[in-house]
Amino acid sequence: MRQEQSLLRKSHFLGTKIRNLRKRNHLTMEDLSARCIRLDPELAPSVSYLSMIERGKRTPSYAMLQVIADVFQKSPEWFLDDAPEEEAIVPEKGNRGGISGMPLEPGFLFSGDILQIAIPEMLSQTGISGRQFAQLLIRAYQEHHQNHFPDLERAADDIGNKQLPLSLEDMLDLAARQGLKVHWFQTPKNESGTHRLVTSFLDAPGKLMLNDALRSSPTRMKYDLAVHIGHCVLHRSDGLLHEMNIGPGAYELDPAQQSSSVNAQDILQAWRSFEASFFAGALLCPKVPFRQLLDRYGYEVDAHRLAGVTPSVAMRRMTVVSPYPHWHYFDAYTPGKLKAVYRGNGIPLPWGNMREVADPCQHWSVFRMITEPRQGSAAQISLLDVNGPPRLYCCESVKVTDLAGNNRVLCAGIDLNPAMEAQGMDAPAMTQELKQLCVSRGGEADIPAAMRRQLLMLARILNIHWLERGLQQQARLICSRGAVCPREPKCYGACQAT
Repeated sequence: MRQEQSLLRKSHFLGTKIRNLRKRNHLTMEDLSARCIRLDPELAPSVSYLSMIERGKRTPSYAMLQVIADVFQKSPEWFLDDAPEEEAIVPEKGNRGGISGMPLEPGFLFSGDILQIAIPEMLSQTGISGRQFAQLLIRAYQEHHQNHFPDLERAADDIGNKQLPLSLEDMLDLAARQGLKVHWFQTPKNESGTHRLVTSFLDAPGKLMLNDALRSSPTRMKYDLAVHIGHCVLHRSDGLLHEMNIGPGAYELDPAQQSSSVNAQDILQAWRSFEASFFAGALLCPKVPFRQLLDRYGYEVDAHRLAGVTPSVAMRRMTVVSPYPHWHYFDAYTPGKLKAVYRGNGIPLPWGNMREVADPCQHWSVFRMITEPRQGSAAQISLLDVNGPPRLYCCESVKVTDLAGNNRVLCAGIDLNPAMEAQGMDAPAMTQELKQLCVSRGGEADIPAAMRRQLLMLARILNIHWLERGLQQQARLICSRGAVCPREPKCYGACQAT
């Protein structure tokens, strides 16, 4: 009783501290209540009660405050009046776009009319196809909006009623409601090597052709069905999205079909393909229930089994539904063959589809998983110089095999610097210390115990289990190009003199 009276006397700033701390960690009141419920369902505050606490209308019991404090890895006393709070929190949007933009000056040279003339010539001289240019535009647009497309989310929710999981029978029924009648076709079995495989296409209005190979992969079949349903809902089956493929460069045209000029139809088709693909992910993994699922299982990749989707769909949706905005995602076949990229935190690409690079860094997790004979998933802590001080990343990579027999690596990761700064840590000093330690030990080093404890607290606040696993491994130096390798000795012989 005396403890509760003391709490009441010292709780004048308690609600403000909880609200600032919640916003600092990008959590809604629903998110915080759900996290508390998983820790202690009897003592956890409801959303309405949490709202009253934050507005100073209610004071939680000491036991309830303990639950809230555990979510943020703080002591209950931190929330009381005599504990100073860090400066007021205004959550930042983060880095808009995958790379830094440039000022468009003088403005008259960047008018729409001039760009319409210059861009086709630029693409022709550089050998970049209209389809590749469209992918670059779409990725920049996606990253600028930090993967938030509420209109597409709502359209998917209206069709699927936010049901998770959706069975194959559910998907076939939804396809039939859109007037799609399924037919099957077969393709010859692939020989060894790297292959592309047509998995489905619209043969005529209402006639959906599915590859017989999809029968062995219900999750991939559901994805194909979801994309075509999205095309019906969003684009009224106008026939532009006529084919779906798997394999390296599946989004590109065959070389015989490519032209040195920009085809406006290619850009429109690429955009509509993106919309239908995003719709498919939102239909199969609706935002609210999927976030709740991931939150219960600490964002483990294996949560895809409970959602009834492929690992790639689940990992791409992580970047959308997570309250933490600083994610990246790679879907790679071999170096130089990226099927999908998302860089909401501005991480540089280790390679690109526009041109081959002579010195790609081999220490990225996605590279190592491609080249090393290992299965399963792996977490990695990485240090990378990005326009100044080093940044700390953690990712989870998993090797999978597609229906055409190709090995792929899926990689989802987060930029840790914003999370470190949100908890009052000196991120530049910590990352610089860890970088120097790695440099002195050939590029990899154990994370110092004190720093590991701080980052472990961060992992529990973010509720990402593979971050905890990554902290048990050595941190690795990575770079966007081998020519700027920070390791001693450097990875590439040509870099020795630099």
